Amino acid sequence: MKFFIKLLVVLFIAATLFAGSANAGFNEGVAAAQKGNYAKALKEFRPLANQGYAAAQHNLGFMYENGYGMTQDYQKAFTWYKKAADQGYAPAQHNLAAMYRNGKGVAQNKQEAFKWSRKAANQGDAGAQSDLGTMYYIGDGVVKNKQEAFTWFKKAAAQGYAPAQYNLGVMYRDGDGTVKNEREALKWFDKVANQGYAAAQYNLGGMYYTGNGVVQNKQEAFKWFKKAADQGYADAQFNLSVMYDTGDGVAQNKQEAFTWVKKAAAQGDVRAQVNLGLMYGKGEGVAQNYQEALMWFKKAAEQGKAEAQVNLGFMYENGYGVVQDKQEATAWYKKAAAQGNADAQDALKKLGANY
Repeated sequence: MKFFIKLLVVLFIAATLFAGSANAGFNEGVAAAQKGNYAKALKEFRPLANQGYAAAQHNLGFMYENGYGMTQDYQKAFTWYKKAADQGYAPAQHNLAAMYRNGKGVAQNKQEAFKWSRKAANQGDAGAQSDLGTMYYIGDGVVKNKQEAFTWFKKAAAQGYAPAQYNLGVMYRDGDGTVKNEREALKWFDKVANQGYAAAQYNLGGMYYTGNGVVQNKQEAFKWFKKAADQGYADAQFNLSVMYDTGDGVAQNKQEAFTWVKKAAAQGDVRAQVNLGLMYGKGEGVAQNYQEALMWFKKAAEQGKAEAQVNLGFMYENGYGVVQDKQEATAWYKKAAAQGNADAQDALKKLGANY
């Protein structure tokens, strides 16, 4: 299952850190930036940044990093983030870590990225805590330590940080860095799924489908797969197509099965490409079209999918959607047979070919 590894940057920060006119000017800058009036924001932030106000320095760095109201300049962004980070300002420490990690405005340095992420995380910055969890999980700038990753994801998750909540769900489900606990996994997936995260919706659907950590409920599984599929999540689109095709958790509907398998196939899902080829070949949910079937089998076959290779061999052997070519059929059967596909091995025997 997929794991969120995206490391995020902090956006414009609104704060009431200053007294009198400085505070008013800063908040005016934030309001202007949020409305897209970057010239006004710059006018407010720059003098405050030059006076040493950390939040203004951070926001000025963010404007340079993204080219808001000025020419994008990663080096200047780095400079301003560093000024604020050196004052202990957690959002700037978080973004400084991202610049070190990605080599933006400074030479890439994963150890420095880890150091600054840790500083921000220790101050309770949820995004930095989640990033730190990711760095420990994959061993990025620090020795891999999944138990430590779990600890930091849990801290961020407790603050409502959705990517960390999702990753916590994955770790609980798989017993990865913690004791396996499917009920806890379900709890965290449910929190994130209800925030609209497609990967969590897909995983929640999977738990309802299999009955892991919850009473099996295929109608509920279908509901969550549908939510993820509507967001373009290919794995969910594939599952939805299978459920429509077999009438599993929903009324059987071959046309809907075709619709969803085509969406997944278009995103490169090799299983969907095979099934789409089969639907075109059999005329299920769509008018029979051997040329389309051949095209989709070939896409999957070229990615090494044995089921597609044997079907492609069959089409070449029998001249379905293509000029009959037993030599080409044999070549595809051999590819599938080499992967242990019994149908391909039988086809080669009938053709008198070795595998």
